[in-house]
Amino acid sequence: MSEVKITEKTDVIVTPAQVKSITDIGQWEFLAVSTEELADTIRRGFFTDDHLVRIYYGTLRLGIDFATVGPECFSSSGDTLIVNLPDIKLLDEDFIDEARTNSFHESGQWTGRDRDDLCQRARRRMVNRTLTDDNIQSARQQAEAQFVRLLRMMGFENVRVSFQQQ
Repeated sequence: MSEVKITEKTDVIVTPAQVKSITDIGQWEFLAVSTEELADTIRRGFFTDDHLVRIYYGTLRLGIDFATVGPECFSSSGDTLIVNLPDIKLLDEDFIDEARTNSFHESGQWTGRDRDDLCQRARRRMVNRTLTDDNIQSARQQAEAQFVRLLRMMGFENVRVSFQQQ
């Protein structure tokens, strides 16, 4: 006697091809913040002081670098795909737009190193002002929504996303 059974498989399996398609994304930006910074320095002299005042512009992009995502980031629990993503970070350390940088005021003799030091000071201020808990949380929420949408398009109905917070 022959018997036919229909069973439903509810376990979720992520294939290597699916992991590769996700890591091929490279970097995924979830929040871009355009900002500017006025930075100045004074060099005291015997008769006069030298001043250098510059305005720096930049766009800081917050997102996920998928080069660090591997198969271990994916697991399942029954019919739910669990994704543990790397945390949101600054995607590009070189975000200052040098072409838009303006010398607002300059007196005296300044070297390239002096200008580089001033630029690095402006960069640190921009990073500190942008990498706030609120901005990181906003980028995480956007990442979660986009990632759930992507995985649902790939056929995964139940998805839970978390971040490897630092």
